Amino acid sequence: MLRPLSLCLALLLPAMAIAAPIPVHVVVVTTFELGADAGDVPGEFQNWVTRFPLPQTLAFPAGYHPLRYDPATKVLGIVTGEGPARAASSITALGHDPRFDLSHAYWVLAGIGGIDPKAGSVASVAWAPHVVDGSFAHEIDAREIPADWPNGFTPMQAARPDAQPRPAISSVWGDAVFTIDPALLAHAYAISSQVALPDDPKLAAGRARYVGFPAAQKPPAVIEGDTLASPIFWLGARMNDWAEGWVRYWTDDAGRFTTTAEEDAGFMEALTFLARDHRADLSRVLVVRSASNYDMPPPGQSAPEMLEGEIKEMGFSGFVPSIDNLYAATAPVVRDLAVHWTPHGDAAKQSPAN
Repeated sequence: MLRPLSLCLALLLPAMAIAAPIPVHVVVVTTFELGADAGDVPGEFQNWVTRFPLPQTLAFPAGYHPLRYDPATKVLGIVTGEGPARAASSITALGHDPRFDLSHAYWVLAGIGGIDPKAGSVASVAWAPHVVDGSFAHEIDAREIPADWPNGFTPMQAARPDAQPRPAISSVWGDAVFTIDPALLAHAYAISSQVALPDDPKLAAGRARYVGFPAAQKPPAVIEGDTLASPIFWLGARMNDWAEGWVRYWTDDAGRFTTTAEEDAGFMEALTFLARDHRADLSRVLVVRSASNYDMPPPGQSAPEMLEGEIKEMGFSGFVPSIDNLYAATAPVVRDLAVHWTPHGDAAKQSPAN
């Protein structure tokens, strides 16, 4: 017996119905967790899970780590895995996850990193106006650097480090610089700069060694400064000089190197591609790094000696304070963006903080 077409459709439509996307106002992006999401030594993610909190666990087999979600604030948390490859892969997988519509979500990458002692002190928190990629370069061994070169790194498109005119920011090798929306950056800084970051005697003793570096001797603070992303954990005064010059070079002297990072360029490149597919909004992206260590030794100490000391301290002299200060300075911004989120406008323009 043939059934009427209307009855067939009535039976099929419920099975064909697609669940509405899980609403997401803000994506909090971290890069690592040391163990469990709660109850042990924290990495970048644990404070968000336990203190924000992010109570729901969502499977994420296409990414590095399960997701966490708070239905009350509509904040989604992700651990990308360390390094640019894992970061880009995890963010791309999330952007294409059919469970979410992230086309109007805010993205806040909140991680730890090294800091230039000329720019700030350990446990300070820095919002980045620019993300500069430090990995696309020709490198000449230090024993073969010409005497008139500042270092052994040249842009992929050039034959010397300071070649002019500067090559194009975007090339077949990738994008050398990513610029954060200035209005959103100013909004985030205005909120987080009101947070008083704690200090302790161990931090004070560490920064006191940086004689001749006034910024490094100040207590932890919320600041602004560019981040340089490279998968190599470099350190030392000469490498710091390279980083400062590399950021100035690629930002046409507008940027100031402040923090080191691994993942940020991969994160931004993935979002750039997602934005082309209308799956992300690049005007709603923030990058913040708290300083877990200085990137060069104090006067009187060599780079190898500094490295040996850092390894004894889990690799980072200010690890725990940087983790705590990162959350303390960033969480109010995330809450503000989540509360004042709108699908097509700018939440920052509607916030009482302005």
